[in-house]
Amino acid sequence: MEGVDYLAAERKKAEFDVEEMKIVWAGSRHAFEVSDRISKLVANDPAFRKDERTMLPRKELFKNTLRKATYAWKRINELRLSEEEASKLRFYVDEPSFTDLHWGMFVPAIKGQGTDEQQRKWLPLAYKMQIIGCYAQTELGHGSNVQGLETTATFDPQTDEFVIHSPTLTSSKWWPGGLGKVSTHGLVYARLITDGQEHGIHGFIVQLRSLEDHKPLPGITIGDIGMKFGNGAYNTMDNGVLRFDHVRIPRDQMLMRVSRVTREGKVVESDVPRQLVYGTMVFVRQTIVQDASCALSRAVCIATRYSAVRRQFGSQNGGPETQVIDYKTQQSRLFPLLASAYAFRFVGEWLNWLYMDVMRRLQANEFSTLPEVHACTAGLKSLTTSVTADGIEECRKLCGGHGYLCTSGLPELFAVYVPACTYEGDNIVLQLQVARILMKTVSQLSSGKPPVGTMAYLGRIEPLMQYRCNVQKAKDWMNPNVVLEAFEARAARMSVSCAQKLSKFSNPEEGFAELSADLVEASVAHCQLIVVSKFIEKLQQDIPGKRVKQQLEVLCGIYSLALLHKHQGDFLATSCVTSKQASLANDQLRELYTQVRPNAIALVDAFNYTDHFLGSILGRYDGNVYPKLYEAAWKDPLNESVVPDGYHQYIRPLLKQQLRAAKL
Repeated sequence: MEGVDYLAAERKKAEFDVEEMKIVWAGSRHAFEVSDRISKLVANDPAFRKDERTMLPRKELFKNTLRKATYAWKRINELRLSEEEASKLRFYVDEPSFTDLHWGMFVPAIKGQGTDEQQRKWLPLAYKMQIIGCYAQTELGHGSNVQGLETTATFDPQTDEFVIHSPTLTSSKWWPGGLGKVSTHGLVYARLITDGQEHGIHGFIVQLRSLEDHKPLPGITIGDIGMKFGNGAYNTMDNGVLRFDHVRIPRDQMLMRVSRVTREGKVVESDVPRQLVYGTMVFVRQTIVQDASCALSRAVCIATRYSAVRRQFGSQNGGPETQVIDYKTQQSRLFPLLASAYAFRFVGEWLNWLYMDVMRRLQANEFSTLPEVHACTAGLKSLTTSVTADGIEECRKLCGGHGYLCTSGLPELFAVYVPACTYEGDNIVLQLQVARILMKTVSQLSSGKPPVGTMAYLGRIEPLMQYRCNVQKAKDWMNPNVVLEAFEARAARMSVSCAQKLSKFSNPEEGFAELSADLVEASVAHCQLIVVSKFIEKLQQDIPGKRVKQQLEVLCGIYSLALLHKHQGDFLATSCVTSKQASLANDQLRELYTQVRPNAIALVDAFNYTDHFLGSILGRYDGNVYPKLYEAAWKDPLNESVVPDGYHQYIRPLLKQQLRAAKL
């Protein structure tokens, strides 16, 4: 039945104003209005339909993506969209394409690492898409270890050029999105060599393809690396392979904002601090954290709506079966993910502020917060992407067997998202980087220099080492200060424990390698503390609507207490809480699930996702799931004929026992 809202009764249960929560989720009324308008513009344009994407062969899929990306650029220009609006349009088109890396990596890198002159030359071309760029850093043999990259850029003073070369098979650039078939230019990272000496890894703008016929330029071998995990998913992107055979580029195509090479081949550090390159990294990682909240919220929206539609068991005297969402087992798996989506949204907002703050500081030659900012962005990128990837898969399982269908939207969402756990830094490697900074901070506590930012709590190390939780009843866990102190004590004690163990090794690097698993756990505890603290800080801001704030308090409680329950071994082992207090936390958690239950549908409605963007029959706004699943099944190419291709060649001889005579 068309036009029937099977979730209408659920929406009537809401105890808060959904429109107010939509504004809180978006960040501001302006952001909500832009997002709402652009998402509907995309959803109502048939050129952006995507329901057949998982059934297209790779070549058709890729060509269709080129069409959409080009059409999106046409609409951006026709409607004269602002940079903010254009970014939203690409987001809601919801199809990985070459434009992602052009706008997300190529342009920001030139802005961050190019001189004023280089920016004046290259950015107008990039902004008009008269050139299309990619970010060619990762190689076949090296990803996380950037210093191990093998591509070389050797300066030739005779011609005033750099010679870009791939000396080994493993030096082939491998994975850059947009590189395989589309990009005309690449921001290539290579080992700078002048006069026989190496000077570390630097970025170079290299033209890869002709602007006339799109063929690779001389000395360049380039192509797509092949099919990836999933059906449509990330296979819309032309991840590429690239090799250089002594390719020459002008000297001024090395990005020289931080250091430059003179006409004579001398490497000269500029007046601009090298630390400025951190700006691009912070920008990209804070974007990834915000993307995590979007991806997780999509999966949670689908699973929550379907959990309210689906009924299984529990019927009494011929009455209706129980909604799956009413089972505590379902709630205990689903509602912490709902809370995490909100938590990641708010920590993403804060990271956006942090990025702007660190850029102001860098411009003023103020670098004191850089190590902490690096640790913060690296750790949160790792934490949020890991939780989101696992959360999407959990949402698929929460939808039962139907979650395995591509029409559920969840398999493709998972396949699109999981690369986030490895790009821009492998998640375990990033947590080890955080751990190094944590260990350095702990070692300097006696110096009198107070830790800053998200590590400031370590400045109270003595009271935190003596801390004992004073919770006596379950409701005490709803006090934000009680929760915050417990998480601070746990993180501090885990870091101190690792530092004490490290001090027993005569070789610090040997100790770091031996204790790496413990160090990752300490780093994760620190990052979880950051998210909890930023959620609590959000509650202290001016939030529209008393009932909206109450719902956010419930979600904050679910997020923090679900973590405490999951990691209670840490809290008990570090003596931050007693087993009785951990049990009380679990009692309070169950009560919070009961409180969030009537508001669950409204809380996912607040994400304000169109059915087009969700791309899920299970997550339809109207809940009309079963007729649409049935209808979609008949659209599969296998159902184009009643008798399948191959029947006469394979099935009939089998049934008639004529296999000896058949030409198989």
